[in-house]
Amino acid sequence: MNPTQYKSSNYYFKKKENEKFSTIIRNNFVFSVFLNPPCLLCVTLWFSFNSIIQRTSTKKVFDKDQNQPMTRTLIYLFLFFFINSCSPTDSIQESRTSSELSYATGFTVQKKDNYTLVTVKTPYKNSKKPLTYVLYPRKNEQPAVEADAFIPIPIKSIVCTSTTHIPMLDYLGETDKLTGFPTTDYISSAAMRKRIEAGEVTELGIDQQLNIEKLIELNPELVMAYTMTSDFGQFDKIQQAGIPVLINAEYLETDPLGRAEWIKLAGLLFGKEQQADSVFIMITEGYLSTKEKVKQVTEQPTVMSGSMYSDTWYMPGGQNYAGKLLTDAGLHYLWAADTTTSFLALSYETVLENANQADLWIGASSFKTLAEMKEANERYSFFAPFETQKVYSYNKRIGAKGGSEFLELGYLRPDLILKDLVKIGHPELLPKHKLFFYFKLPKE
Repeated sequence: MNPTQYKSSNYYFKKKENEKFSTIIRNNFVFSVFLNPPCLLCVTLWFSFNSIIQRTSTKKVFDKDQNQPMTRTLIYLFLFFFINSCSPTDSIQESRTSSELSYATGFTVQKKDNYTLVTVKTPYKNSKKPLTYVLYPRKNEQPAVEADAFIPIPIKSIVCTSTTHIPMLDYLGETDKLTGFPTTDYISSAAMRKRIEAGEVTELGIDQQLNIEKLIELNPELVMAYTMTSDFGQFDKIQQAGIPVLINAEYLETDPLGRAEWIKLAGLLFGKEQQADSVFIMITEGYLSTKEKVKQVTEQPTVMSGSMYSDTWYMPGGQNYAGKLLTDAGLHYLWAADTTTSFLALSYETVLENANQADLWIGASSFKTLAEMKEANERYSFFAPFETQKVYSYNKRIGAKGGSEFLELGYLRPDLILKDLVKIGHPELLPKHKLFFYFKLPKE
């Protein structure tokens, strides 16, 4: 399902049903907090107490109470003084509401009365210092609190530094907000490529060596970046020029749905929280429904993965994002017991010893044919999946300039990846599904 199809589906306006509370006070209190202004809290309390009085009067609770008039008087006096003590010039008290995230563990969201606090807990692997971002309505003054960056929302322009950020904009209908990107050839999104070809997206050089002068001249309202190290040199220069930089650490999430849930952060930035929630619900329901189908399988095909660079074989660790997808697809990844969350670097001999009789080879780099694989390294042909022609690549969809749609869209759409993997390992479970990202390598 593409963004256009999605917007026309019944998921687009789907909302989470609010929790029901048993008492009038609690219902009205939550309502007042949601609406924020203190004066509304006063009005709400007035109606809450008034409702209690009406209810107790109806139930004749006070009938035998000779002090009924006095009791009512005391209640109304309390409300009178409470309401009159509330002044529009009083400082707004911060709420302590946290927006719940179901799968993502890399960031948190706390809603305050006049801003939203986003904390990226681990900006890069093994980072011990979180980063905090204050998102506040652009019509308001910047809150007087401490943070690593302040971002007026909704933002009107953005520079992204990873292709994985592009689908977030597409699915939220914010494609036109991207004004710059490093190495635009990597972008596969058809909608974004139209803007690139029209000259509406500025080329900003190489990812880790951004053309900072050109970026500053472009003056976006936000740079969404990522980093794998503690070197924030170029980001510091950008922020010194008055442009906030937000680190997106989605790639560190080990749960496929955890990565997808980062679209909620984009929803906050663009003022489209409900749309982001709806997109995520659609993805989650698709993923979980496919995973549920897998529960009925009795046999799990064995799977090997990865390929060689020089003399080292790289493959996903057992607790890696890709490893979890294979497990959720009802496949027995031969390194599933490994506790590594990143990638394994193994010798050819180790892989051959453990995986030479695997049923499937999924994720064979960017090779297009088995002949190409054998030409690159004849030793690939010694594995059973090569001989049985059950080798799969994830590069079925390539962008106009050679970018991988799997690497771009896959983070946001793990539901599509999971369906592909189930189709490969258990085709009987999804008879109508056609492989979206993956394809079986032909012989020639």
